[in-house]
Amino acid sequence: MIANKTAIKQQQLQQQQLQQQVEQLYQQHNSWLKGWLHSKLGCTHRAADLVQDTFLRVLTRDEAITIKEPRAFLSTIAKRVLSNHWRREKIERAYLDVLLNLPDSVLPSEEDKAIIIETVNEIDQLLDGLPNDVKHAFLLVQLDGLKHAEVAEKLAISVTTVKRYLTRAMAKCYFAIDME
Repeated sequence: MIANKTAIKQQQLQQQQLQQQVEQLYQQHNSWLKGWLHSKLGCTHRAADLVQDTFLRVLTRDEAITIKEPRAFLSTIAKRVLSNHWRREKIERAYLDVLLNLPDSVLPSEEDKAIIIETVNEIDQLLDGLPNDVKHAFLLVQLDGLKHAEVAEKLAISVTTVKRYLTRAMAKCYFAIDME
């Protein structure tokens, strides 16, 4: 019982130390990071949002951090946040381009558009790290409703390869969800 209380207190102390470290990091480097991101994005508001996302990632890290070069550390995390931002924008643009070709009578509401974009972004994150052919096969089956043979023909691969790709993509999704 005493060991358990000690472990809890030690964990709370580590959390406090991490929070203080992040506060100090924020106070010392927030302006620099905002300027750095602004130079990449050209938009003050987006830069401010991504600064917050960057510090949120630092704050929600599982392990303690030892930072020798704070700006290098922050720019590495910010590059990942920026990459995710650009990927999300690309997905959103592609979806909105598809909507331009639809008749007004079948267009989703603004709320539905937002939900669909968020869902597609979540799927993209789940499939992150898989080769493009694997992602493409998975999306053709799951979103477009194509049969394995149709996907094989469209991608110029065998049905066996399509099945292997789908198994790989589904395993990636399963383990990503299981980790949460």
